[in-house]
Amino acid sequence: MTETSPRRLLAAFIRAHRESLPPPAQAVGRRRTPGLRREELAAAAAVSVTWITWLEQGREVAASAAALVRLAEALRLAPAGRASLFDLAWKRDPAGSEPPPDLLPGLLNLPSLFRGPAYLLDRTWTARAWNADAANLFTGWLDEGAQERNLLQFVFLCPDAKRLIADWPERARRLVAEFRADYSRRPQDAAMQALVDGLLANSPLFAQHWRGQAVLNREGGERQFNHPLWGVQCFLQTTLLVALQPECKLVCLAPVKK
Repeated sequence: MTETSPRRLLAAFIRAHRESLPPPAQAVGRRRTPGLRREELAAAAAVSVTWITWLEQGREVAASAAALVRLAEALRLAPAGRASLFDLAWKRDPAGSEPPPDLLPGLLNLPSLFRGPAYLLDRTWTARAWNADAANLFTGWLDEGAQERNLLQFVFLCPDAKRLIADWPERARRLVAEFRADYSRRPQDAAMQALVDGLLANSPLFAQHWRGQAVLNREGGERQFNHPLWGVQCFLQTTLLVALQPECKLVCLAPVKK
């Protein structure tokens, strides 16, 4: 039966990666087991052999983030493996707020693949790409004459948003709570903090919602817009995350007939 205890999963993970490493260059003599010995891993990670042993035995051991950082480096874990180590240990990687490699240029054509309005948001919720249907729908934000491409700044600072977005007060409230979820994952991000500071200074409503500390996952569902030329428009919204660039969001709107 597959082991599902978090401590056992962490134990198996560490042992497998330890045993996959080549022995140190200075190692001499025959070795009965592959990879690094526990003593060698402990020395490389600047931790005790007992700590490594207990981890690999699935015992309840206190594992600080700093010790896990050293362990990840000693195990030579790639980013995905390092993330798994911290996930299994129920700890937050202190380097988790560092931006991943910029893969955004390769994603900019995604909105054009969809029929119906579609747009791509970066980590600060600034639109980086959109298709013609999105430009036609989001007047004041994605159309040719618009100056502001950030979704939150458009919603809270542009008068066009109040006219365009049906049930604007509720949508605005939810957007703040959804953005806080992203903000909490990157608390040291200077661009996100600058965006929040600007909105706090210029939008009393944003400030009110931000102080409320509400957090929501981004959800889809029906969205209505009061378009200045076409009248009421209804869509079913779906938000897709890009696996290699999870802070980017591809938002797609499928027309709904009423």
